[in-house]
Amino acid sequence: MTESLPRSSAPSERVRELLASMTLDEKLAQLVGYWVDKGDELVAPMAGEMGNPGAYADVTANGLGQLTRVYGTRPVEPVERAAWLWAEQRRLKEETRLGIPALVHEECLTGLAAWKAATFPTPLAWGASFDPELVEEMAGLIGLSMRELGIHQGLAPVLDVIRDPRWGRVDECIAEDPYVVGTIGTAYVRGLQDAGVHATLKHFVGYSASQAGRNHAPVHAGPREIRDTLLQPFEMAVRDGGVRSVMNSYAELDGVPVAASAEYLTGVLRDEWGFDGTVVSDYFSVAFLHTMHGVAADLGEAAALALAAGIDVELPTGDAFLEPLAARIRSGETDEALVDRAVLRVLAQKEELGLLDATFDEPPTSIDLDTPAHRDVALRLAEESLVLLTNDGALPLAGPPARIAVLGPNADAPEALMGCYSFANHVLAHHPEVPLGFGLPSVLDAVRGEFSSASVVHERGCDVEGDDRSGIPAAVAAASTADVAVVVVGDRAGLFGRGTVGEGNDVESLELPGIQRELVERVVATGTPVVLVVLSGRPYAIGWAVEGVTAPAAVLQAFFPGEEGGTAIAAVLSGRVSPSGHLPVSLPRSAGAQPYSYLHPLLGGPNEITSADSTPVLPFGHGLSYTTFERSELTVDPEVQAGGAFTAAVRIRNTGERPGTDLVQLYARDVHASVTRPVAQLLGYRRVELQPGEEAVVRLTVPTTRLAFSDPGMRRVVEPGAIDLWVGPSCDVREASASLTITGPVHEVTAADARLVTSEVEAATVGAVFTDAL
Repeated sequence: MTESLPRSSAPSERVRELLASMTLDEKLAQLVGYWVDKGDELVAPMAGEMGNPGAYADVTANGLGQLTRVYGTRPVEPVERAAWLWAEQRRLKEETRLGIPALVHEECLTGLAAWKAATFPTPLAWGASFDPELVEEMAGLIGLSMRELGIHQGLAPVLDVIRDPRWGRVDECIAEDPYVVGTIGTAYVRGLQDAGVHATLKHFVGYSASQAGRNHAPVHAGPREIRDTLLQPFEMAVRDGGVRSVMNSYAELDGVPVAASAEYLTGVLRDEWGFDGTVVSDYFSVAFLHTMHGVAADLGEAAALALAAGIDVELPTGDAFLEPLAARIRSGETDEALVDRAVLRVLAQKEELGLLDATFDEPPTSIDLDTPAHRDVALRLAEESLVLLTNDGALPLAGPPARIAVLGPNADAPEALMGCYSFANHVLAHHPEVPLGFGLPSVLDAVRGEFSSASVVHERGCDVEGDDRSGIPAAVAAASTADVAVVVVGDRAGLFGRGTVGEGNDVESLELPGIQRELVERVVATGTPVVLVVLSGRPYAIGWAVEGVTAPAAVLQAFFPGEEGGTAIAAVLSGRVSPSGHLPVSLPRSAGAQPYSYLHPLLGGPNEITSADSTPVLPFGHGLSYTTFERSELTVDPEVQAGGAFTAAVRIRNTGERPGTDLVQLYARDVHASVTRPVAQLLGYRRVELQPGEEAVVRLTVPTTRLAFSDPGMRRVVEPGAIDLWVGPSCDVREASASLTITGPVHEVTAADARLVTSEVEAATVGAVFTDAL
């Protein structure tokens, strides 16, 4: 793993002297953003009701902390916008008393959210790839594009652990396992920050555990769930990734909004973990303490609560941190020392980024935001993220077939390849007259290119939403005369009611939207072999497609695979690429079984004392290939001292006739503990490429802290006792098993303890794998 950006331990003397010279108004100006392009488009919650607190020239008279989304709010020509930005930064240096430039932030979850910029697979696809090294490579490219445009901070990654697929923001999340979220999210942090852009962790903390999967709903998670599950990825990104910025969650935890929680924003984040970067508010969340949570009587009190809790910068604008906060300080209601604390952090960040000495002489005169390097990484990550759920031998398509029917609402819909926070779905949806600005072949386009000798016919059949059945007969007719039918269904990402998944698009049902199931079942009834491709931002309850009389011949799950997603799907269909993705989230049985996690205790699964069955249709970690693998001879150290580390080794063999990539998954169960423990817990993982007949021994070194938990006294400990371990194709299958005993006294975990699993492969030729911490 590469080294992360250096972390400053204390503000420099230069920063302290600068603070001492500032007036109150100049201090507050450094603690807010300004949204120069804010319009009527709804790209943030409640944005229509919120506005900039005054004209731009007036607000920036004393300087400015951050410029909000100067590239990512509307379609702007990148080079032209860069020229404006460089001139604006020179103005702030030359025409304000202190001459401090603004920090520029942008969204960058699936690539830089700007016109003409590359769009990578969504984070749920990163999780399906189980490839942190490739995610780090992607983040590095995103960061280089951002730096070239004068952007300093990216609002990513999202480290919310998936708890309920009904939540609309699942497509922004990585996995339901906190260790997978932590390792892949930390890799993203390293890649972005090694390129010179500060990453921002979202959303600290608890956002994804909302009541009934509803956006902004209360969170009823207990302190142990928060500590052991929801906080774990954030701690990894802070301690192991050296992240420089954190964004608060909109959530309220047991009645306390996180934006006003000193317990988490200061106590956990800074006092326990040693974080010394900046905390920025999620958009309008400071004002929400007054308008939505009702814990502040007005915006001034909201600002005081947020500042005291540990929020340093109000984004996207200064609704509360400017005049309302200034009035409280001048009246003596709020201590100016809290402002000074935040300003020191902001100035230290600007110094670290080189902003205090930047001259902004020459803006870029040309820039390519979608280079061959971008597309290469986008293609490789898309290929690795595709999960083959079922296959009765229909894939790869043999022949190739002479006539292929490509059907369904997402077959010829390039936008269906991208997530909610892609620029196309986030912004260009409001500007249909503006071209996309980069190549985005649909699944239909890619199939025609991949199977150039075949006759490829297309019928939409139905829309993603709605109940218009008029197109189904034509789709059925096309399938009836084809050798194979590829039916592409799923989601359309958008925001706040625009689309079927994305921010604000929460659902009560996990059935495919609209009448898409009916389309699939009608096509299956023709008797033509059917390959179902699900392009979605959440896992759907598609048990009927996985098993039963209406099941297609094969099902391929694609979690918004990005600009090269269509090409990747076509390559998997033809067999040119063997699928190697695995489910980063359980495939749900029903909406009524939610919330569900594979990390459940014994009573969280099916048993004879309830008639309800929460067992998922397919488990966490499941994913098929075009070859087969045998996992055997799991050997583990028989004993290990609590607080120490043990070695587990397993033999992996490609028993099929094609090259392929196996995902080694090492699971454990703590048999007896002082609190209930999960029936299965992923300890470590490793991608391994093997030729037909080739075998390898994968050796993992596992610190016992991977089995740590919060005991009845809320101490994070490793307890002695028996541990069951196994390796298999998913969390549910014990293909090779072993056991060990943790000995010695209870070990209380400290920051000095190892947290990451390391791995090595012996006697095999492997491709690009993550070799440090899995």
